[in-house]
Parts: sequence; C-alpha cells; structure tokens
Amino acid sequence: MSVESTDAIVIGAGHNGLTCAGYLARAGLKVTVLERRDVIGGAALTEEFHPGFRNSVFSYLVSLLDRAVIQDLDLYKHGLTLLERPGGSLSILDGDHMYLPRDLNGAQQALARFSKADAEAYGAFEDVLESLGDAIRAIASEVPPNLGGGLGDLWKLLGQANVLRKLSAERQADLAELMTMSVGDYLDRWFESDPIKGLYGFEGVIGNFVDPYAQGSAYVLLHHVFGQVDGRTGAWAYAKGGMGAITQAMANSCRAKGVDIRTDAGVKEVIVENGKAAGVVLEDGSVLKAKIVSANVHPQILFGQLIDPALAPERFAKRIDGWRSESATFRMNVALSELPRFDSVDHDEAGLTAMKNTIDICPSLDYIRDAYDDAKRDGWAKGPIVSMCIPTLMDDSLAPEGCHVMSLFCQHFRRHLPDGQSWDDVREDVADHIVDTVARYSPNFRQAIVGRQINSPLDIERKLNMVGGDIFHGALHLDQIFSLRPAPGHADHRMPVHGVYLCGSGAHPGGGVSGIPGRNAAREILKDVKRRRVA
Repeated sequence: MSVESTDAIVIGAGHNGLTCAGYLARAGLKVTVLERRDVIGGAALTEEFHPGFRNSVFSYLVSLLDRAVIQDLDLYKHGLTLLERPGGSLSILDGDHMYLPRDLNGAQQALARFSKADAEAYGAFEDVLESLGDAIRAIASEVPPNLGGGLGDLWKLLGQANVLRKLSAERQADLAELMTMSVGDYLDRWFESDPIKGLYGFEGVIGNFVDPYAQGSAYVLLHHVFGQVDGRTGAWAYAKGGMGAITQAMANSCRAKGVDIRTDAGVKEVIVENGKAAGVVLEDGSVLKAKIVSANVHPQILFGQLIDPALAPERFAKRIDGWRSESATFRMNVALSELPRFDSVDHDEAGLTAMKNTIDICPSLDYIRDAYDDAKRDGWAKGPIVSMCIPTLMDDSLAPEGCHVMSLFCQHFRRHLPDGQSWDDVREDVADHIVDTVARYSPNFRQAIVGRQINSPLDIERKLNMVGGDIFHGALHLDQIFSLRPAPGHADHRMPVHGVYLCGSGAHPGGGVSGIPGRNAAREILKDVKRRRVA
C-alpha cells in the first residue's frame, strides 16, 4: 500500500473541484485532484457519442459561469471560447411558434400576436428580472452568513443586506415575491396568454420536480437569470467545443500551476483522526495524506459514503440524511443528418437565427402541471417538457459538414419509478417517446437521427454520483438555499469534521456551471491556512 502526502486534496474533477484546486494552487498550495472516472469534467463534459459527432453530455449552456473565475484562472488564455447566442428562446406551439429576441421591441411585437396586454407588460417584467438578477448575482457570489455565527457572520449578513437595501422599495417587494411565490402564481400576475407563461414557467421547473404552483418555485426562475455573458445579464452562450471546453481550460490552468490531476482515482474513505481530516484512502487501497480535503461531491456522498455520519453532530447528520434530491431530468443527445424542420418556423435567415437559441416545447403552465402530475403518478410525463439546443448552428466543429447535433433537456422523469420498474428496462422506450414528442412538430426529425446518447435519471446518478439524479446536488427549495445550504451552521463550506470542506453544488449558491462554490470554498480554506487553523 503506497502512502503519499500533499497539502490539499480535492475530490472530484468537475468544474467546481477544478476551480477550487486552481485557486488553492494559485495561492501556493500543493494540490492533488482525485477523479473516480476515467475522464475529467463531471457534468461539464464533451464526448463523441456517434462517429464524427460530439456534444456536451450533461450541462449544455453557459451563463452562470462567474466572470471572476474566468479571469482569475485565465480560462480564455487556456483555451476557452464562448459563442454568445443571438437572442432569447423559441417556443414551439401547436401550429405556431413564439420567438422572443433579446431586443425589447422585437419581443413585444412577438408577444402582441398573442396578447397586446402581455406585450405592454413585458418590458416592466424584464426590468424586474434584470435588476434582481444583478442583486442575486452579488449575493450568490459571496459566502452566506452562518446562522448563529459570530461577528464575522454578522458582518457578512450586513454586507449582503446592504445589497438589498440599495434596491428600491418596489424591487424589494418584487424580490420577496419571487423568493416565496410559485412560478405559476407569479406569472399569472404579469401575463394572460399561455405561450409566455409556458416559456418562463419552464425556468421555474428546470431541474426542479415541482408543480408550477408549488410555493417557492419562482426562486428557481430567478436562479436561472442571474447569470451573464461578458457583462450582459441573462445572456447565454455555447462553449466552443462543448461544455467540456470549460473544464479542459480549467484543467490546463490548474496544471500550469502545478496541480496533480488523477483519473481512475476513486476515493473510498476520508481519513478522520481525532475529529480532523488526515487524508483519503483510494479504492485501490493507496493512501494520500493531507490536512485539507475539499469535496466536490453530493452532500450525501460526503457524509454517508466517504465519512461516517456518526462522526458529525446528530442534528447535522439528520439534516443530510433528509436532504431532498430529485430533479426529474432526462438528458439526450442526437446526431442528425440534416437540420430539423419545425412546421411553424420558416427556414430563412430569421428562422435560423431563432433556432440558434433554446427551442422549447412547453406551451403553457397547464402543460407543465400535466407533466408533473403524470410523472408523480406514472414515473414520466406523457407530454414531456423538452428544451432543445442545436449548437452546430454556431459551432461546426461538433459534427461532419452538413450535419448537426442537438441536445434535449427533458422534464419530468422521476428517478424512482413506480411498480418496481427499472430505468434500465424502459430508458429506450422513454427516449422513443421523447423523439415522438419532437417529431409532432418536426416531421423530418425522426428520419434525420443517425445516432443518440441517452442519460436517464438513473444514468445521471450512476455516472456523476448525483443522488436522485439531481443536477443541482439538492433541490433549490427555500429550506435548502443560502444559509441553509447544506445545513445551518455550515453554509461557509466548512463541514463538521475539521479540515473538510464542501466545494460542490450542494453548497451555496447551488447548481449550474458557475464555479462559485469552488471559488468560495477555496477562499475559506485559504483563510484557515492563513490563520493556521489547518495545514
């Protein structure tokens, strides 16, 4: 059995683990990253899934990636290129479509076909989301105060409260509503027509298995609009070469700073001696010693598989044991011999511009509610919510000339199926069901498919160790965000075992390819190093 030593261990080479490692190495620590799979990237991964066809496997769009992370780790220098999409979303309807471009006048003209009142209300609605997106970004970028903490936590609370104090009284009221209301009730206040409510209603159930009228679901809408691309709030982009280009750039940055990144290096156990981290035991029996262990894993993997929950306080252990994780997400990629043609969309320059953005099948709040009810009863939606992207319209490196790849992000598909069914038995049939749903609106879609890649909720759980197939490492519900993520008293990334830190999406601000949990965990680790609390 080999025994080595390092200053800091990072478990998991997903984007947050690599971010954390990059910041620690930047400060002069000797860092080793351990990845159980044979590839790095976690959910930010690009693969060839059919000969000549590559695409992002799990995550598929860039917006939440923090500008400071990009700059501090020199990601552009290390190979990252972002391709900003030209507009908003294209909603496919029965016999019609609605495309909302980014410019207000164009969006209002599109909305006016369905409701003049909605067109008039849209500008004020967008102003609310943009201004609150800026505020939420500022709060998301900082470590939350711990409940019951000391003077430092009080200063954090005051500093973050000051962000909100700068909002007008109206905006503070808007924020209170978005934090507590259902996305359905919130949209019903603003709009009267189904297409716009379906389009934004989807934002409240991305990776969130809830009825659209579930209290608190409006926050998930807000969570998805605080991102930006090159300073443009709410903008979205493709990573050239797929989402794996992000983690490859991070890995390049890490290696340039001396980080040792190891694949096929699954961790079996975090070594705890006298209540403190002392290193890890790998699955091959080898030991790596370190006084700092930063875990880019689901909270229930950290305390449940890698650390005995009995080593944590009883209240913390019960909290993690009851952590809710289920995003009801089914993810597909398809290789296409030709571009899909949607019946209601002209394939002229304007139509192709619209198709460079997200293409959604989510026509109404009732459609979302039916999908939820079906999945709750039967395991999956009869009318699935499908969000599609065709990155090859902007990045022709992903497919042979004249061909395309399409990602399909689908809701609602439960991790645990009723009546003893297994995803291993039904995944192909469910994938066919999703293809049939798209083919209703695109007659050439089925025939254009030459290959496909399927990831059911069970596949996501198995491959990424995301318990419940939860893409956010835990539901973004009001009792699992901010100072309550992952548990009261531990929102600062410090776990109850001294020297163990949580740097993944189970920490604030939650899921999405932001790098913020990794960066903030590294900051707290370096504070402890400076104060000689660890290492």
